[in-house]
Amino acid sequence: MKPRPEDDRAAPPEAVRLKAMDLLARREHTRQELRRKLERKGCDGTLVEEVLTRLAAEGLLSDGRFAESYVNARVARGEGPARIRAALREKGVDEALIAEALEGAEADWRALAEAAWRKRFAGKPPQDHKERARQARFLQQRGFTMEQIGALLFREEETQE
Repeated sequence: MKPRPEDDRAAPPEAVRLKAMDLLARREHTRQELRRKLERKGCDGTLVEEVLTRLAAEGLLSDGRFAESYVNARVARGEGPARIRAALREKGVDEALIAEALEGAEADWRALAEAAWRKRFAGKPPQDHKERARQARFLQQRGFTMEQIGALLFREEETQE
């Protein structure tokens, strides 16, 4: 029989810490994610904050480390910086940490945009404005900036002429 959430409200700090450690053992989490998950499991909010503060002080919980691993995983999937930045903001990562993680990734965003474009459109340059807009929308949804998209799609147009 599964314990009811209200049973966890009186959980001692050790139990909350164990739950947090269990979640962190599976993957990195942001402080906000971990807080949400523990509170959803019925842990007291004040106690959760204390445990998270201790875990951060011990170096077991780090938004910076999370951002770095998240950026690397998303770059490997071919996502652009705008999409990655938005996802990290949603997960509660500080803007300075996001910028640091994106800079530290040393990703060639234009090359990633070109790889995604070639995979999707077989390297066929847009023949008209409508097709260029379609290809640009695809790249925007992948998280690439208009500067990166323009450099790719307009470069292709110049080589065609």
